[in-house]
Amino acid sequence: MSRRFVVEADGGSRGNPGPAGYGALVRDASTGRVLAERAASVGRATNNVAEYGGLVAGLQAALDLDATADVEVRMDSKLVVEQMSGRWKVKHPDMQKLALQARDLARQLGSVRYTWVPRAQNGAADALANSAMDGRPVHRDVAAEATVVADDVQPAAEPAPVVTTVTHLLRHGKTEHTPERRYSGRNDLPLSATGRAEAAAAAVRAQDLGIEVVLASPLRRTRETAEVVAGALGLPVELDDDLVELDFGDLEGLTAAEARVRHPLAARRFGADVTVAAPNGESVADVSKRVARARTRLLERHAGRTVLVVSHVTPIKLLLAAGLGVGDEVVHRVFLEAASLCTVAWSSDGRTSVRLVNDTAHLR
Repeated sequence: MSRRFVVEADGGSRGNPGPAGYGALVRDASTGRVLAERAASVGRATNNVAEYGGLVAGLQAALDLDATADVEVRMDSKLVVEQMSGRWKVKHPDMQKLALQARDLARQLGSVRYTWVPRAQNGAADALANSAMDGRPVHRDVAAEATVVADDVQPAAEPAPVVTTVTHLLRHGKTEHTPERRYSGRNDLPLSATGRAEAAAAAVRAQDLGIEVVLASPLRRTRETAEVVAGALGLPVELDDDLVELDFGDLEGLTAAEARVRHPLAARRFGADVTVAAPNGESVADVSKRVARARTRLLERHAGRTVLVVSHVTPIKLLLAAGLGVGDEVVHRVFLEAASLCTVAWSSDGRTSVRLVNDTAHLR
């Protein structure tokens, strides 16, 4: 009987295009044991090119292990999965070259099929891709590593104590775009008079939450909200560029109805698929990658503390998705009011708890 492998692959770009890298691993399908890991930089590239790099590396690692194996490739890139499954055409020249490499490798294996998985289920490959982008490549083959006999195994150390970090997620107060439900991404609109009043109300609420750190997106509406709350708490505001709102590109400032008239096909595709970018802007999946980086930094730098994160609709929804362990698609199923509050607790043992969503009690 042929061996069965699962290849998990991902890629990312800090800038899209920007410094990019991929991650891939091969598991034994029966046991889940990791057999090989790969992570490497691809220079300056887009997310999609990096994702194809991860696919090629994963297939090559599977081929090196057993050319007769049956392989299931799991990726959170719907684009790559659909293109490699033959349902979508590969148009980008760089991606065409990598797709040909992947198909050549697949032909040398027993069989290969492609499965889309939510981002939350592709965390191992994503971590490898981030390692590559951080300048830490990985090339690991478990079968080639020395085996430790039972008598040489040292007694396990005492487990580290579990540390829980609490994040209160505050959406900024209203701007002139908010009442009309306009796409509001990278603009630098100030808070409206109503928005300033909402920020002041949030500051009163925050005084009862035990907040020790205030983090914010650097855009004006979030910065102004954060400064009002932080001022009431006597804390400085730390800014994180990865917490900015999705770049809506050509849809910026439009209502959904206006977007459907001016950009009918692009607006429909953007609203239907989290991997499709707004015209000349970002996709939800792009934002998810940088929000994951922000979350990692927050949990490393402020472990065990209570942190107020002042951000926007899309980043907050993606933090909720990470807390729930669900895919990015949940952004289309959650509504957040201006100046609303959400709470997620993150434990160092990997457990998470979403404790509050869209709370506006302080605004009444």
